[in-house]
This record gives sequence, structure tokens and C-alpha cells, in this order.
Amino acid sequence: MSGFSIEWLNLREDADRRARSQVLLDKARHWLCSGKEKEPPQLIADMGAGTGSTLRAFSEKETGFPALRWRLLDNDQALLNEAQRRHGTSHDLELCRVDLSETISLPLSDARLITASALFDLVSAGFIDAVIDSGIGVYAALNYNGISRWTPAHPLDDTVLQAFNSDQRRDKGFGPALGPESSSYMIKAFSRAGYTVETADSPWILNGVDQMMVSMLIDGIADAVRDHALIKPKALQEWIDFRQSTVSTGTCIIGHTDVLALPNQL
Repeated sequence: MSGFSIEWLNLREDADRRARSQVLLDKARHWLCSGKEKEPPQLIADMGAGTGSTLRAFSEKETGFPALRWRLLDNDQALLNEAQRRHGTSHDLELCRVDLSETISLPLSDARLITASALFDLVSAGFIDAVIDSGIGVYAALNYNGISRWTPAHPLDDTVLQAFNSDQRRDKGFGPALGPESSSYMIKAFSRAGYTVETADSPWILNGVDQMMVSMLIDGIADAVRDHALIKPKALQEWIDFRQSTVSTGTCIIGHTDVLALPNQL
């Protein structure tokens, strides 16, 4: 699995916060607190934890909720160190540097809920099936769903989107990625396994306030599609230049879907 820089994670966090479905986040939080009152604090295993963005999302409304324990799983020690720096004195943390693709050896058995943000669109069907086999509840937020809309429009937008969605299906270290189909696969697979599944749209809605993030997003999309047969280098450069010239005045919507899948027994 390729890594993500702290700079990129910091830039996208406010957009992620605005995009998350608060309804599903609140349902996940309430479900965690639905066990017996005398049980120890519930454990969350956060996959691809990065610097702790999912922890921060859960912590926004901690008042009135029992304390939670967090096991942060990531393959990048620098990101885990940053999570420790930010939250090591305020939360009950366990940091685990692991290869997330080795699902059979992940420390999940004592967790009540698995969480992830912007991860499950990178993984394969087999990875999700292994998570389902754990029998643990799952809150998977911000899964890319293949939707992208820019204003002002450019003639190459649809071609770039087609090429980008194709790139999202390549192997990211977990086998062939589900990419834009990740949420639909999760809905079907978790439902077949007897989970109660709820979903909500969670699009990034970006404008001039997010121009630094949008600028990095444009460069990232361009890098992903640069070698695609549908796109000539000169045409791609024209698209990049146009998009970069409108980061402060245009808008961008990138579609995501949040998924909450809970087993039917506590």
C-alpha cells in the first residue's frame, strides 16, 4: 500500500469532516456504547489510521459518551508517531505498525468496531470478505464512488474521470482494488452475511477555501491518468493548467459513500 503524506492528510481533513455523514457517525458511536454498563471501555480498531482523523471525528462529541480505547493500525510509522504526538496524552491509544494486507494476522479479535476512513476503496473484495469473517462491526467512511464534477467545465473532464476511475481499480497493495465499486460491494457482502447495513452520501464539496487541497488533488489525478491511452500528454497538460487556474474561483465535487455495517448480535 502506498503511503500518504502528513501534508495531504492535514489538507483533506477539514473537507473530510464536512463530508462525513454525522447520522452514521452518531449511530456508530451509540452502538459502541450499547453494551452492558459495567463492561470496560470498548475497543475500536482503526485501519489505515494515519494521524488519527477517525479518532478526531469520533471525539468531536465525546461529552456524555463513555471513554473509548483506540488501536491505531497503519503501515507508516511516521503517521503513527504523529497520532501519538497529537493524542497520546488525551486518549487511550495502542499503536500498531502492521501490513494491512495481511488480514489474517491483524489484531482485531477483541475489538467491538473496525473503523476506516478513505481506505476501503483501495482494497480488494477478498480483503472485505476477510473483514466480514471477523464478525466485528464496521464503520467505513469516505469511500470514493466514482463521481466527479468540476466548474467551470473543461472538454477533457469526462475522459480524465474515466481514466482516473480505471486507475482506482489497480492493485494498491491489497489485490485488485474495488475503487468506485467498493461501497456497492460492501452493501451486498455485509448484507449477505447478516449485518445490518446503512449508507449515506459523503461528498467532498470544495471551493476556493480549499484551493491548496484542490491544487494537490489536480496534480494527484493527473499523475494517476498520465499514462492512460485515452489521454494525450498535451491535452492533459492543458487540462492541468486550466484546472489550476480556477482553484480559487471554481468548485469541485468528489463523490464518497459512508457505510455502517453492524452484526445483529451484541
